[in-house]
Amino acid sequence: FKGVRQAQWLTKTKLVEGLPPSVLSIIDNPAHQLSDYEEVVKRAVSHARFWNTTEISPKREQYCLVLFEDLIHVCRLMSRKYPALTKRMLAKNYRIAATWERESNLLQVRGLNGVLMNSMVPIPPVASKQEILATEEHILETFYPIAPTIDLQEVNVYRELNDTGKSAVGFRDGYPYPHPHTIFFLESASTYPQRFRPEQLRAKMLMFAFGNALAKAKALYGNDPKVLEQPIVVQSIGMDGQHFQFMVFQLNTTDLVSNDGIKNLVWIDADQCLYEQALCVPEVKKRVVVKPTGIHGFQPDTFKKFLALYLHGTV
Repeated sequence: FKGVRQAQWLTKTKLVEGLPPSVLSIIDNPAHQLSDYEEVVKRAVSHARFWNTTEISPKREQYCLVLFEDLIHVCRLMSRKYPALTKRMLAKNYRIAATWERESNLLQVRGLNGVLMNSMVPIPPVASKQEILATEEHILETFYPIAPTIDLQEVNVYRELNDTGKSAVGFRDGYPYPHPHTIFFLESASTYPQRFRPEQLRAKMLMFAFGNALAKAKALYGNDPKVLEQPIVVQSIGMDGQHFQFMVFQLNTTDLVSNDGIKNLVWIDADQCLYEQALCVPEVKKRVVVKPTGIHGFQPDTFKKFLALYLHGTV
């Protein structure tokens, strides 16, 4: 209904525009960049949009997935420089369940989680203790006279689940990659009625990043509401094969019932375009080729952000 604003209230979260300093420092440091990465990423886009199909114009559900897999492959090239990056695992068809109380409401986020990258080590907190304490002064937006839960699905809850994984690669005891690192959401439907609009996608990203962090916190520290001594950081990246949404979420507290006290934090860098057009056929006006086939409006800084979130917590 209200997108990120509603998700902020549901998760007791303060929004910060842009990416946190720990991610920006990776973007700005040439030592953390791949050589000739622009050409490599252009080839990845061309592979997804032109070379991986016999169709004149491939469907989004096809090229979005191919582009995601190719970009992850490009990021993995950094493992030669940072061997710790090999201590990661991608989990597909992964389900999450997390339950919490918010004012007089019992809330639960559950379901398919996107593609989750797990890590052997957690991402360190991105906000300092002073920044966390300062969130006490933040006032959460209300939607009076509309209830913030107006459009949530009501169900009968027989078990209050806090489950960190239904698949074999969940956070089970002894699993070598127990920490959630980044959730990837691939919006692959061709038309908007079948897929989330960007604002709703960002809200979904926030809810599932929060759900993963909350389930992990309860697994580590129990169900009693508390301010965490060691906050939990989970990232989200949403993509539709062309535009990207970047998010870093930090769970500071599991005491979520009231609006008072410490809040959680989320950093969002929205609507970042990797390229403006991928023309499978030339654009012709009055028998003159105005634009040839190929990638137009390529914006390499968007990939630098994708790579920085991949490297975050390791470099």
